[in-house]
Amino acid sequence: MRRSLRCPAKPRLGYTLSSGGVPLLEVAKSILLILSALFPIVNPFGGSPVFLALTQDYPAAARRILARRVAINSFVLLIASFLIGTHILHFFGISIPVVQVGGGLIVISNGWDMLKRKEDDVREGNIQKKVNLQDIFRNAFYPLTLPLTVGPGSISTAITLGANEPHHLGPNLLAILAAVIGSALVAVSIYLCYGFADRLAAIIGESGMSIILRLSSFLLVCIGVQILWNGVNTLLRSLPGVGA
Repeated sequence: MRRSLRCPAKPRLGYTLSSGGVPLLEVAKSILLILSALFPIVNPFGGSPVFLALTQDYPAAARRILARRVAINSFVLLIASFLIGTHILHFFGISIPVVQVGGGLIVISNGWDMLKRKEDDVREGNIQKKVNLQDIFRNAFYPLTLPLTVGPGSISTAITLGANEPHHLGPNLLAILAAVIGSALVAVSIYLCYGFADRLAAIIGESGMSIILRLSSFLLVCIGVQILWNGVNTLLRSLPGVGA
């Protein structure tokens, strides 16, 4: 009889989370997951020569302000994709493969345009300088933020990460916190690489920067083709009789 009157054991705090881990440890794991998934795709170091080529006629102070604007826009895009990306796509009836196809075409177009751009067109550079310094932030969102920095690859990755997160209140708050910190770290790296791209170019040299720019432009075209093919391949598999 005394055995039946035994008090029930108190539940451990670790079981309040779906993963059974310490909250801070789970946040740290989620931050590392977000960084490892997004940083290689965003690749701010590889994008700095592209950013410098598109803003070569700007003064250094204006370039850093523009880099800060691009970093803020990238942070907002990543957070929005993580939190509400799936809901927006479902609302408009758009699938991620369709986003990949459209975004891949835009990335290919921008990469090809940069790949065939001439470096010694002085007259065109002067006209570009007179026009763009009056409205320097016109290109801050397109094409500098979308799709050159945060493209369809990073957006679809952020949407996928957000869709796989738990929807319970406690773990969901931790997932949001991890997404904010991870996206902020990516945005800081974008600002540092873009804002000080001129110093990086001074270290590498003009010829080295030109080589990196051509290689980055070619890789941008290849990345666009890969993103396009990923979307087309998924759409083809969804056709009746093809995916079987």
